[in-house]
Amino acid sequence: MFSLSFFVLFILSLFGFLFGVYYLLFDYSLFIEWELFSLNSSVVVMTFIFDWMSLIFMSFVMFISSLVIYYSCDYMSNEVNINRFVILVLMFILSMVFLILSPNLISILLGWDGLGLVSYCLVIYYQNENSYNAGMLTALTNRIGDVAILISITWMLNFGGWNYIFYFDFISNSWEMKVVTLLVVLASLTKSAQIPFSSWLPAAMAAPTPVSALVHSSTLVTAGIYLLIRFNSMLVDFGFGWFLMFLGCLTMFMSGLGANFEFDLKSIIALSTLSQLGLMMSILSMGYPKVSFFHLLVHALFKALLFLCAGSIIHNMSDCQDIRFMGSIINFMPLTSICLNVSSLSLCGLPFLAGFYSSDLILELVSLSWINCLIFFFYFFSTGLTASYSFRLYSYSMVGDNNYFSGCFFDNNSYYISFSMISLLIVAVFGGSMLSWLIFPFPDLILLPYSLSFLTIFVVLIGAYLGYLISMNSFSLILYSLSNLPLISFLGLMWFLPSLSTTYLTFFSLSYGYYISSVLDSGWGEFLGGQGLYNLFLYFINYIQCWYDLNFSFYIFTFVFWMFILFILFYN
Repeated sequence: MFSLSFFVLFILSLFGFLFGVYYLLFDYSLFIEWELFSLNSSVVVMTFIFDWMSLIFMSFVMFISSLVIYYSCDYMSNEVNINRFVILVLMFILSMVFLILSPNLISILLGWDGLGLVSYCLVIYYQNENSYNAGMLTALTNRIGDVAILISITWMLNFGGWNYIFYFDFISNSWEMKVVTLLVVLASLTKSAQIPFSSWLPAAMAAPTPVSALVHSSTLVTAGIYLLIRFNSMLVDFGFGWFLMFLGCLTMFMSGLGANFEFDLKSIIALSTLSQLGLMMSILSMGYPKVSFFHLLVHALFKALLFLCAGSIIHNMSDCQDIRFMGSIINFMPLTSICLNVSSLSLCGLPFLAGFYSSDLILELVSLSWINCLIFFFYFFSTGLTASYSFRLYSYSMVGDNNYFSGCFFDNNSYYISFSMISLLIVAVFGGSMLSWLIFPFPDLILLPYSLSFLTIFVVLIGAYLGYLISMNSFSLILYSLSNLPLISFLGLMWFLPSLSTTYLTFFSLSYGYYISSVLDSGWGEFLGGQGLYNLFLYFINYIQCWYDLNFSFYIFTFVFWMFILFILFYN
């Protein structure tokens, strides 16, 4: 089943990429539409759009999914219900394909809700208390976006159809389309985990590592960005850009800070995904949808490789994820270390790796744009934070002393894990240049002064050195953090967003519900309701029974009374 799924998905990704390049070169789009049923003047249709954007994105999703499934053949080999895992992953991929190919809000809802449902099943896959809590947080946060999509579907009933692409030019100045766009923006913020909905993304690390590689690279979290890329003309026309830019920069800044305080390997990579999503959202809000889509594709390549390397380390270290127990992994696991370092350097934007072509282009466009100093600071400081937590992770895990408690791990990866990592390593190195030549065949000329041109390199080098210093001075930093515990807790716990999304959000409702239940349902309601009536009837029954049991004259009196009544009735 693993091999068949890998083969089918790989062939589909290859054909999808070839068709996508063909459609891109000839600027060709194809609509396939058929009517399901009609309701008065509204026709419910199933529509698919095949253009270069949907085909290339779909091919990337299937390529990464095929390698993740092939990787899982060894990683999940001890799983009892292995067929259930493969079916869930295939349903996840199918839901994402539905969302990519749909210009229709109803068919988008199929993929959107499918992603939410299957992601819940995958997050709770290991069936322990942490997984259940993480799955519930993920599902309930994404339900906000699902409800927003449902309301936008209901609202678009006024237009006579749900193919939003048809209505952009026709009602571009309509306040009704502004409401629909606002609802789509809300849905995208929840699915792409922007502030204040960021807490579910690190919590979703409870899923198996191959699922995390799929979720954080090309499927679940990129769905909101992709939908906003489709709605990008509405964002510019209706003035939502500044709002999305501010949220994206805040998310990027917050997650970069949090990753420098994190010790869980998967959580560090999850927070880096959150930072990159904020970068995509902010550059999209500035009016560059192609650049945002370019970074979306490039990020999918090296982030999938980063998660597969993390899974290999966890797999060989007996399920240990704490980077403080690692060290000298480069001596024991050379292949995994090479892949991890290449993907980390691509994340930092090292020249001529895949991440450089998109990250450098975004920062140059930011330097060229009319933005204020705060947004400029957020962009470049977050870039430095990215280099900082990447080199901190490198210092803790790759070099230094071996801190693992048993010291018996080796790079004993099977053929499946090695093949998947090497395949992604090749595209993580060469994919960025290839995509830049395809998507931007005639690049814009960006002329910047020397100070701004070298600012990116300077910020990355300073951030890398800062990350190295943090890892070297861990003991003194721990003492410093204890003396400044409120500030360190605020910065390291994602600005308290996990607590605000769980404990503080439910405390009032749960405590008030308990009070109402104890006072009304279990208090006065019980006293005056079922138990009260039961005790009242029991008292009367006992009282009457006492009269009958202890007084024979009462029987005689009752008999005479009823005989008198019957005599009167008979006489009349």
